[in-house]
Amino acid sequence: MKLKDLYIDFFLSKNHKQIPSSPVVPENDNTVLFNTAGMQPLTPYLKGETHPLGKRLVDYQKCVRTNDLDAVGDTTHHTFFEMLGNWSLGDYFKKESISWSFEFLTEVLNIPIEKLAVTVFAGNELVPRDDESAEIWKSLGIPEERISFLGVDDNWWPNMEMHGPCGPDTEIFYWRSLDPVPAKHDPDDDRWVEIWNNVFMQYNHDEKGFIPLEHQNVDTGMGVERTTAILEGVTDNYISSIFKPYISLIEQYSGKKYENEYMPSMRIIADHIRAITIIIGENSGVKPSNTDQGYIVRRLLRRAIRHENKLGINVDGDFLSKMVNAIIDDYKVYYPELETNRENTLNIIEAEKNKFTRTLEKGLKEFNKVVSCANGEISGETAFHLYDTFGFPIELTVELAAEKSLKVDEKGFEKKFKAHQELSRAGAEGKFKSGLAGTGEIETRYHTATHLLNAALKVVLEDENIHQMGSNITEERMRFDFNFDRKLTDEEKTKIEDLINSWIEADLQVTKEEMNKNDAVKSGAEAMFIEKYPDMVTVYTIGDVSKEICTGPHVTHTKELNHFKIKKEEASSAGVRRIKAILD
Repeated sequence: MKLKDLYIDFFLSKNHKQIPSSPVVPENDNTVLFNTAGMQPLTPYLKGETHPLGKRLVDYQKCVRTNDLDAVGDTTHHTFFEMLGNWSLGDYFKKESISWSFEFLTEVLNIPIEKLAVTVFAGNELVPRDDESAEIWKSLGIPEERISFLGVDDNWWPNMEMHGPCGPDTEIFYWRSLDPVPAKHDPDDDRWVEIWNNVFMQYNHDEKGFIPLEHQNVDTGMGVERTTAILEGVTDNYISSIFKPYISLIEQYSGKKYENEYMPSMRIIADHIRAITIIIGENSGVKPSNTDQGYIVRRLLRRAIRHENKLGINVDGDFLSKMVNAIIDDYKVYYPELETNRENTLNIIEAEKNKFTRTLEKGLKEFNKVVSCANGEISGETAFHLYDTFGFPIELTVELAAEKSLKVDEKGFEKKFKAHQELSRAGAEGKFKSGLAGTGEIETRYHTATHLLNAALKVVLEDENIHQMGSNITEERMRFDFNFDRKLTDEEKTKIEDLINSWIEADLQVTKEEMNKNDAVKSGAEAMFIEKYPDMVTVYTIGDVSKEICTGPHVTHTKELNHFKIKKEEASSAGVRRIKAILD
């Protein structure tokens, strides 16, 4: 039996009811592009609504995460993955949850107890240490030296600042190495790999503090791909039984072995085609496009095709259809909509492939234009434009340039590429945030305030090169990261506050305009990572003080913000400062 079947059967024996996987594209939730965790579809029930199947639930959930897209190509990262979860909605709590997790791992999956370690919440000045969980683990046979007490960054969900249901979690780790298992757990040793996380929604956080919930919930999550690799004794997810058939197909069509320099490309192809097959194959109606989910699908498919080309696979042949059919055959027993939509999925992917082939042709024409203007070297910015717009890997640009006796500013390309990666990570705090977050009136006000803060920093610090490097917004505060190399003085912070509040008092109008991306930039609209936006963008203008490309939402007049106050200014990372602020 497969891991999914073993897991479902086990929790059915513990009086859970199986619920079907929700679509990977969320239903009735436009705050996120995809379901990124098993808990997202259950958000209303974790908040108190009654589930029609009762208080004990179990499932496997389709998930997609793209904030680490550029990391795909290593041994563990995936865009599409499956999450196993069991849930208690105000029923059982820590003892049953921990005991059943231990029983499943050691008695059903036959994992030796000496290969397991756990972490629990260490406590702080706001919430006590989770000794209850630690004692349960000890009673089951986990030795004290294999139990690590860690802080809020590791063992608290979702974070200490957010209001709403929250609590400690306990994470279960497996020793994935041929080296002898150490007696003591070291959280910094990467050979200890997390395989399961049990979250205990024990408190409600509001302005009064952390109050114990009357109905406490349990939310657990175990990744299918990682756990399967562990059970099969491999340290590379792509040589597990899940991916092995796809890798074999790539080897067959490319004439190359899964080794050395070919491994990253083969992993990217297998991962990306699996993800787009699942996304397009469900009933959400997603097609490749320049916005939202369609943009992700287009990007994944084009990236896969680039790597097919790199491996020497004939992109005009039947490789893609063979891969898609193989993936549908593997997953249709769990997701029958894939079979229903098989023909439509194949047609959509084939059409997009043909379109991209024509795009590559246009890219070659663009490259020839670049060559005609180049003065001995192709700039990093131009090389990244060829990569991002026309799908040219840097290796292809370098190779073509060498034929023309030109050099390529590869360091400049890497700088642009890393900036692109940073944007992807920042995106995890926006469109890819937790399903328990939302975009209401308060968040809309804070979102607009980030634009004013961005503008005020430039004025007060007299530096037009200051830009937003990331942000996070809750109902209680805004967090804004910006590039700057020193601490702000108290006088500077006061000037920033006064300037922003003068703009608020002036009741400046906030206008919205749709336009072509290049025209937006020419008009003076700011966008630090312009390459991430689609061809058509939305530009928000606030009076004569701010003009930015942004996805919103925003207020219509600045007076709706009331009053701006900086609460804290600190270092975020090297060369990056962080401001936390509130609107009174």
